[in-house]
Amino acid sequence: MIAAPVSPEPTPGQRTVSYVRRHGVIWRSVTAVVAGLLLCLSFPPRSTWWLAIVAFALFAVVIRGRRARAGFGYGWLFGVAFFMPSLFWLQNFLGEGFGPTPWISLSAVLALFIALAAAGMAVVSTMPGGPIWMAALFLACEAVRGRFPFGGFPWSRVGFGQPEGWYLPLASLGGAPLLTFAVVLTGCAITEFFFRKRVVPALMAIAPLAVAFATLPFVGTDAQNGTLTVAIVQGNAPEGLGALNSGDEMRRNHIARAEELAANIKAGRVPKPDVVIMPETFTGLGPNPARDAALNRMVADLGVPTLVGARQRTADGTDQNVMIVWDPAAGPGEQYAKNKLVPFGEFVPVRPIARFFTPFVDGQVDMRPGIEPPVLTAAGTKLGVGICFEVAYDDVLTQAVRDGAEVLTVPTNNNWYGRTEMSYQQLAMSRVRAVEHGRAVVVSATTGVSAIVQPDGSITRQTELYTADTLVATVAKRSTVTLATRIGAWPEGVMVLGGLAALLWAIGSRIQQRQRRVGDSSRTGNE
Repeated sequence: MIAAPVSPEPTPGQRTVSYVRRHGVIWRSVTAVVAGLLLCLSFPPRSTWWLAIVAFALFAVVIRGRRARAGFGYGWLFGVAFFMPSLFWLQNFLGEGFGPTPWISLSAVLALFIALAAAGMAVVSTMPGGPIWMAALFLACEAVRGRFPFGGFPWSRVGFGQPEGWYLPLASLGGAPLLTFAVVLTGCAITEFFFRKRVVPALMAIAPLAVAFATLPFVGTDAQNGTLTVAIVQGNAPEGLGALNSGDEMRRNHIARAEELAANIKAGRVPKPDVVIMPETFTGLGPNPARDAALNRMVADLGVPTLVGARQRTADGTDQNVMIVWDPAAGPGEQYAKNKLVPFGEFVPVRPIARFFTPFVDGQVDMRPGIEPPVLTAAGTKLGVGICFEVAYDDVLTQAVRDGAEVLTVPTNNNWYGRTEMSYQQLAMSRVRAVEHGRAVVVSATTGVSAIVQPDGSITRQTELYTADTLVATVAKRSTVTLATRIGAWPEGVMVLGGLAALLWAIGSRIQQRQRRVGDSSRTGNE
């Protein structure tokens, strides 16, 4: 009698591979979540920028060669795992009055944009040049998210997580979109190399860094038009929802801190600045701001032109978020009104639904956006102005530099968001903008983080959160126009169109292959 052959006992490694194959959906889902968390951890205040590359390499492993619906599902998990911890500052702000609903809902909705991109990324992943088209489609999701709906929400773009990274010089060529494209391309190309072991994916992974290093010598910091001594006043204020009713306290704090700065200037304890930058909406103003005796006295004591940030009630009864050039002798003059308003904050669409998510509905009127160019002249210097949320939009500071701004300013009011990462995320955007436009950026915040950012993105001075402080520093005035400023959104548009064209090509190829298979099956049946 011949004994039946006995199958050899599988090794531990074989058992692991078998288990993973049998539970592929679970492991791919877990990997997508891990990748999303790693992407979050790559953002400031941490300097682990390289984790973004790891995140996209892992995500590419998950969706490579999958169907569109699988890419959609894994992309949504990736997006939720990224946005929920990244936007936790929203829970810190609204959680006390509304619970976690606004935070979770916004994270889930934003994740849908990544899910749509991932559906397309999965389809193009195995095409020739797949990593390029994957990066372009991810960029497409950021481009749409930054514009739609209600003006968009361009926060937490991948490029904004790279102020400490080796890719940063690329911002001078193509702004934040090119940074996003480079990071995603590198991660996806690394995965493609491990799958195919070919030279082309390796070159794709290396090329963005090579271009960045080649660009680095051209990121200038020299003072082409002289220098400007600026002072920042950070007066401090309560945090969270309680700050909604603390307008008088915030105003008093900032005026008191400005008066202290004025005393230090007169005593020679600090250099006399050329201009003082106050934060966004630290005070309210009526239609005739010249009647505000306290502000007139504050600026007169400072003795230099001062940019005053205010929520101003206009003659027609609407409010605007403005920065006003206040002269110590002539009083309030030229002003810029914020153009990119915060949805559900400074204006409230779909109010019946919004009532469940935001405190800015009952008793609040929508602000009116401004139409003026984002440039103010003070102390003989053209200052570009991007008020708070506007720093996340590509076009505001681009227009300012095109209109001649020599120094950029970002006045902001972040007191609602507590001791979270929100202020550091916003500061990272200012650092990217500095390199993108080759300008120093002065960040003036009510509660921090205020900072002096050099044209190469480095920080030379900064404050802590929720402290009263002042900064006095000298920054370079520059007139060089970077390539990113000159060409604006063109690189983003070209990359997005390239990704969409590749997606259509891939879809068309799949339809043709399916039709051939159906035709072959029909002929075989007839035979």
